[in-house]
Amino acid sequence: MADLVRRAAEGTTYDALTKRGVDPKSGYRLPKSTLWRIANAQPVKINPALVRAVATAIDAPIRSVQLATAQQYVGLVADDPLNASTEDAQVVIAHVPGMRAEDMPRAQEVLRQWVANERG
Repeated sequence: MADLVRRAAEGTTYDALTKRGVDPKSGYRLPKSTLWRIANAQPVKINPALVRAVATAIDAPIRSVQLATAQQYVGLVADDPLNASTEDAQVVIAHVPGMRAEDMPRAQEVLRQWVANERG
């Protein structure tokens, strides 16, 4: 999340970003100090409205900001270690860093069942 915010801040100011940082659902307004703390990998209290406001501020897809938030603040990597995503369906698994597909037999089984149900 910090990297996303820092990249978005290149060529502009935190003031400009925070003016855009309004959660479209709740109206929550992103404080400049919170955006600075995020950019500098400082602890902040994460909630859905904050994540949506950051996504709006930096003009990034909400999913990208959610995944980056999980990695920065929870320590989870969120990706597709099973290479199961298609054009029609995006698979995202949150896991501890360093896990490989072979370390996730239960996730593989869940995906197999899901595919079988879709076809059945």
